[in-house]
Amino acid sequence: VQLQASGGGLVQPGGSLRLSCAVSGFTSDYWTIGWFRQAPGKEREGIACISSPDGYTYLPDSMKGRFAISRRGTETTVHLQMNSLKAEDTAVYYCAVAFATSYYYHFKSQQYDSWGQGTLVTVSS
Repeated sequence: VQLQASGGGLVQPGGSLRLSCAVSGFTSDYWTIGWFRQAPGKEREGIACISSPDGYTYLPDSMKGRFAISRRGTETTVHLQMNSLKAEDTAVYYCAVAFATSYYYHFKSQQYDSWGQGTLVTVSS
């Protein structure tokens, strides 16, 4: 299984970015993909997750409003839309996949089968 995260970069405060996570090398219809981030000196933090095939999504209250997770149809590429970015959103953003339907459990426990390499998001003027 391979995960390729992309879309990171430098953005000014208040700006937007859309991250993508392309997952390949598997055939199961049952999976959940989560987005996480880790800033220097801080613990890894969950942002959002989405499940297949039902399309359920979950975001903690702290992430609602500015972040959204989505995928188009049955694609195994998941997007993370980030709006109104702040300096404190600066971090390496990771995606991960678990071949299970219990998306909430995997998101909360951060127990996934595979992780991507991460993409750096820097919010700065």
